[in-house]
Amino acid sequence: MSVIITLLLLAALAYAGLHYFRWPLFRAAIAAQRNKGGLVERQLKVDGHEIVYLDGGSGEPLLLLHGFGANKDNWIQIAPLLSPHYRLIIPDLPGFGDSTRDFERRYGADDQIARLLAFVTALDVGPVHIGGNSMGGYLAGLFAARYPEAVKSLWLLAPAGVEAADPSEYFLALERGENPLLVNDAADFARLVNLCFTKAPYVPKAFQRCLCERNVAERVFNEKIFTELFTDPVSLEEAMADCAVRTQIVWGDNDRVLHPSGAGVLDKLLANVETHVMKRMGHCPMLERPAETAELFLKFQRAA
Repeated sequence: MSVIITLLLLAALAYAGLHYFRWPLFRAAIAAQRNKGGLVERQLKVDGHEIVYLDGGSGEPLLLLHGFGANKDNWIQIAPLLSPHYRLIIPDLPGFGDSTRDFERRYGADDQIARLLAFVTALDVGPVHIGGNSMGGYLAGLFAARYPEAVKSLWLLAPAGVEAADPSEYFLALERGENPLLVNDAADFARLVNLCFTKAPYVPKAFQRCLCERNVAERVFNEKIFTELFTDPVSLEEAMADCAVRTQIVWGDNDRVLHPSGAGVLDKLLANVETHVMKRMGHCPMLERPAETAELFLKFQRAA
C-alpha cells in the first residue's frame, strides 16, 4: 500500500510540476522540435518591423507562411520532412508571433505583401518556392500573382480569400456576429481547436494551456489585423486569374474553417495547377498529417 501511495504522490508532483513549469517546458519542447528540423531562429528588420524567422535545411529556398493567429512554429512538425530537400525560411509574419506588433501601422494585404517582398529581397536568396496555410496561403497566392518572377512554385494549403467558395461553418459563425479565431478564454480555445482539426494532434494539457494563454494575450492585436486584412479583402481568384506560377493546392475535405469547394474554384481558374482534397482532413494538413502532406509536396516537386 505504501508503494502505491508513493507512486500516487510522485505522479501528483509530476503533474503539478508540469503545470507550474509549463512555459519553460513548452519552450524546451518547441526548441527540441525546431532542432529536429535543423532550424535556427534569426531576425531581420523590414519596414520598421523586426521579423523573427526560422531558417534551416539545404536546397532551394522554401518560404512558409502561417495562418491567422498562428506563428512560425505551425510548420515545425513538417519541417524535418522538408529540410533535407529545401532551405526552409519560416517567418512570424509582421503582427504575429515574436515579430513586431505596432498599433500605429496597418496590416492589410497590400501592407503585408510589401513587407514580404522587402523580406525576400533582404534575404537575397533569389526566387523562392512559397507556401502558406489559410491566411498564409492567401498572402502567398497574392505574392505569386504580383511578383511571379520572384516565385518558383506555389503551395496553397486551404488558402483564405476564395470568394466563390461555399460558406463554411466558420463563415456562418461570422454572419452571426461571432469570430471563432479570436480567443477570449479556454472555452473559446477548445472551440477553435475543434473547428480546425478532424483529429487534433496530441498536445499535453499543460502545453494546451500555454497555447490558450498566448491566444488570449494576442486577441486585441489579432482583432486589429483581422479588421484590416479581411474587412474589404481582395478576392484570391480575381488576383490570381492570370497567374502562371506552377501551383499545388491541398485542402481537407472536412475543413470547417474554409470550405473545400474553394479547391475546385482555384483548380478551374489556374492554368498550371495540381489539386488534392485530402480525406478526413481538417484545416491544417501540415499539423494534422505532416508526413502525408509533405509527401504530396515533394512528389509535386519531383514531377517538375
